[in-house]
Amino acid sequence: MDEGLLLVISGPSGSGKGTICRELLKRHQNINFSISATTRKPRKGEDHGISYFFIGEEKFKDMIRKEEFLEYANVHDNYYGTPKKYVFEKMEQGENIILEIDVQGALQVRKVYPEAVLIFILPPSMEELKNRIVKRGTESEKDISRRLENAYKEMEFGKNYDYVVMNDQVITAVEKIESIITAEKTRGVRQKELIEQILL
Repeated sequence: MDEGLLLVISGPSGSGKGTICRELLKRHQNINFSISATTRKPRKGEDHGISYFFIGEEKFKDMIRKEEFLEYANVHDNYYGTPKKYVFEKMEQGENIILEIDVQGALQVRKVYPEAVLIFILPPSMEELKNRIVKRGTESEKDISRRLENAYKEMEFGKNYDYVVMNDQVITAVEKIESIITAEKTRGVRQKELIEQILL
């Protein structure tokens, strides 16, 4: 069985990365989201091991000391992180794991696990990005301005990713990512064992 890939997907708010990820999950049984660990309390309807791994702050800090996270961050006084053990076990079972995280988290993952495939989702234009955020109807003018300012900064980081996919049409963007997965799976560096078996 081929080992799965770790796909790190980032992009500015409004780029549609969440929609793309959900479509990938719908189309492929062997693609799944990673489950994060967090120190915050479960909300109604959230289950341990499904929504998050809910753990205490001391245990989380101990996991940091033992370098058991691919990436982690402190957000609003709570820790969030991606446990290596869960991700690597799923990949050994042949699953492709998606991490939908920000650029800072992605660069942490790249340091810890260089084999990760980093994909940056671009909007068709900044005007379209603004339209998508405004259409949500959930942000104030101040929040919209802040998100657009952050988007410019994030897109600079996008130059450090392995692939950049423009999301002008969701299905087209999904198909591009499917092609990336196929290409990555067949790279020589990932197929050493197959080559060696044929040479025997």
